Amino acid sequence: MVKTPENTEEKIIRAARKVFIQKGMDGARMQGIADEAGINKSLLHYYFRSKDKLFSRVFSEAFNDIIEMSDSVFAVAEDIDSLLDEFVKRYIGLLREKPFITNFIIHEINRNPGCLVGQMQNSKLDPSRLMKILADEKNNARIRPVDPYHFIVNMVSLCVFPFLAKPIIQGFLLDGTNISFDEFIEQRPEQIISFVKNALFIKNTD
Repeated sequence: MVKTPENTEEKIIRAARKVFIQKGMDGARMQGIADEAGINKSLLHYYFRSKDKLFSRVFSEAFNDIIEMSDSVFAVAEDIDSLLDEFVKRYIGLLREKPFITNFIIHEINRNPGCLVGQMQNSKLDPSRLMKILADEKNNARIRPVDPYHFIVNMVSLCVFPFLAKPIIQGFLLDGTNISFDEFIEQRPEQIISFVKNALFIKNTD
């Protein structure tokens, strides 16, 4: 299969992502991004007039990955079992593939939370499907009563926190053991799913 040559804009996005991860938004410089992309600064400014615009583009692409993944899970899940399994496994899989996403989101929450909220409101993500599943499962006496908003926050937190706390988990909790951080994350989906189901289900459905 012939590999399609990377165009200039794609090269800039890839370089910017790397520099933003290394330096942060405040520490990154347009010249450094241009150098990483192997282009001159004038060409960089031709595509993106400011660092803020470039960061917004890089962030939007990363954030949209989460939105699209979540939407696809909510759209097809038929019960709480399939929703939990798919959401947790796919969310952690996405964060393993693109670990920079978590830091980008935290940075944007601190820098411009209104923009992040606006992006979510304008996205196609519809949590009403999740609300219906939880209501149906409660009415069928399969799960305990649960606040859907807390449920969402708990699921996301259990998935995201290990990536945010990687230095602590890797350097303190896993120091001197036979388990690596990658192995820890490999085990994480089943641990989360089991933990949530044990807390949620009235009867063990395993």
